[in-house]
Amino acid sequence: MTQKPYKILVIEDDKAIRTLIETALEEAQLASISAYNGASAVSQVRTQNPDVILLDLGLPDMDGIQVVDEIRRVTINPIIIVSARSDDADKIAALDHGADDHVTKPFNVDELMARVRAAARRVEFYSGKTDTSTVFENGGLCIHYDSMEVTVKGEVIHLTPIEYRILKLLAQNTGRVLTHSMIIRDVWGSLDQKSVPSLRVFMTTLRKKLEQSSDGEQYIQTRIGVGYRMAPLENR
Repeated sequence: MTQKPYKILVIEDDKAIRTLIETALEEAQLASISAYNGASAVSQVRTQNPDVILLDLGLPDMDGIQVVDEIRRVTINPIIIVSARSDDADKIAALDHGADDHVTKPFNVDELMARVRAAARRVEFYSGKTDTSTVFENGGLCIHYDSMEVTVKGEVIHLTPIEYRILKLLAQNTGRVLTHSMIIRDVWGSLDQKSVPSLRVFMTTLRKKLEQSSDGEQYIQTRIGVGYRMAPLENR
């Protein structure tokens, strides 16, 4: 079976680890490009448009979180953190700023390659879904983007503008955990943590509206202390 030639950017200043990852990618028939610091990484993202980005947080010229911010100005493609930093605060900070996954060093090479392939498949899946798509379907949930109409099992659900924006954001990132800060930044245009209680209130009312007609389907899942995700369900 012919495999799409995914391009993986490896951002790692330790030459031995960088070579290990590049060798594993080659064995997995995945093309790789590399960068050893933050500046070269951002340049590679701009010029090479990699499908998946593997990022070490401990770079010599820039903090890894800053690199995530710079990359997110250029692309929404997956960023997998590969770092010796195992503290939960570092993981959450990386996710808050737009990373998609985290692998702690020392890592299992097979597991890392599995995560890379999964991320690459998501890129391929969503590459055919542009902003011109007019309808989103997930289980009994249907969002008509043109009319901003939301239905659950054919019943129209009346949402406030903020509830709709939250739902649309989750739908556009189905299966991916969005942290509180990511949702607040997108919906309110701010990273003010004082908005977290407001977000929780909106999520409660949004869930109640969706699930009252869902026959038990739970569209939105909570990741306690982190955020929320739209659960991928079988379309009906």
